[in-house]
Amino acid sequence: MSRNNPDRTGAHDDQSVPSEVLRKLEFVSPTELVDLPSKGMYPEGHPLAGKQSVEIKFMTAKDEDILTSQSLLKKGVAIERFMQNVLVDKSINTEELYICDRNAILIAARSSGYGSHYEARVNCPNCQTANTLSFDLSDPDVKESVIEEKWNIEQNGIEFLVTTPMTKLKVGLRLLIGRDENYLAQQMADKKIKEEKNVSTQLRLMITSVEGDESRSTIDYYVENMPTQDSRYLRNVYQMVTPSIRIVEDLECHACGHEQEVDVPFGADFFWPDR
Repeated sequence: MSRNNPDRTGAHDDQSVPSEVLRKLEFVSPTELVDLPSKGMYPEGHPLAGKQSVEIKFMTAKDEDILTSQSLLKKGVAIERFMQNVLVDKSINTEELYICDRNAILIAARSSGYGSHYEARVNCPNCQTANTLSFDLSDPDVKESVIEEKWNIEQNGIEFLVTTPMTKLKVGLRLLIGRDENYLAQQMADKKIKEEKNVSTQLRLMITSVEGDESRSTIDYYVENMPTQDSRYLRNVYQMVTPSIRIVEDLECHACGHEQEVDVPFGADFFWPDR
């Protein structure tokens, strides 16, 4: 049986790294501050309450290991694990971040790791033909929360109270967080949510109270029986008060000529540009 030469393979009994090598490797991992679209509109006690930005580390080989882990991908937790790893403040739970802030972190991390140029395949909304678009991640469009008096919106901490046009009920709304986004994605993947139930499922997550009643039974009953005008009104208000970060480009379909502004797709290829 042949034996490996320890001098040639480096398989020495002493696996410690020489001190001079360690000294060269002792550097602070570069970080950057990511502006939060929510402006820190979190409940008291949250690590980002009142904060304008969050600090993240630049992507490393360890992060690429996470993003390419087949076991994590199958479980649908690779992106979540990646976000948790790049955050400098480990007391922050990524599932408790607003969707807009999560997207801001993903865009910044992707830019620092692979550059701000992102080429993606986007299906035409009119004919479903795949088109290739080039997105510039360096100049996102950030929209802050807007409260217009004519919509009868009152802000109470992190809750938004609005009086519906038909039933004249005061309904409380909250911004969706990562846990809600993951729940909806998982339910859709498991086909537990039928397409016609999408609206009511999201409303159940958004609504915190009806006339001050926060019980699940009351909210469920109201969602099932609310007039369409109330439903559309609440969804319009939600879009208005929700901060967002968008990367958009103009699509002109090469097959049918359809023109439309489209958002950057946050699909698997977002972090695997060479696939």
